[in-house]
Amino acid sequence: MRLLAAVFAALLIAGCGASGPTFKNADITGAEWGREFSLTDHTGKPRTLADFRGKVVVVFFGYVRCPDVCPTTLAELKSVVEQLGEDGKRVQVLFVTVDPERDTRELLAQYVPAFQPDFLGLYGDQEQTARTAKEFKVFYQKVPGSRPDNYSVDHTTGSYVFDPKGRIRLFARHGQAGTLAADIRTLLKGG
Repeated sequence: MRLLAAVFAALLIAGCGASGPTFKNADITGAEWGREFSLTDHTGKPRTLADFRGKVVVVFFGYVRCPDVCPTTLAELKSVVEQLGEDGKRVQVLFVTVDPERDTRELLAQYVPAFQPDFLGLYGDQEQTARTAKEFKVFYQKVPGSRPDNYSVDHTTGSYVFDPKGRIRLFARHGQAGTLAADIRTLLKGG
């Protein structure tokens, strides 16, 4: 009888951990970072993460003069939103610049919506950018160029995904956009 009770208890405990969704991208649900930001969007409106509750939010850090990763990621995210059809209207992509010296509001307003009109570019001053990057554990660093204004910026290349309740849920590495649409569908269904 004791053996039967022990087996039954073990089955109950094992069943408790198997209830969550399975994602194709890195599940970071419950992370104690990436909780908030206070930046300005390319229309001049102050923004926080709370402004986008009710939508799945994809946050990507980059810069306008990035020669490869940033435009590729934004193009891939456009494709993800298109794959979602009507559900794509419930997704907000946010491009946070790590080059506040050169990425002005006007430049972000031209660049980011060129990929998809609903995408938003976010910026802050040097201090806001550093604080936001630290909150999201994003690395960025200037790499000198041939002239002082001709530098590049090394930076973290993945995207963070938040569920409609505003909780950080996923980290999608660069080049993983092909798997992102399925994960976003799961989050939109309450997963």
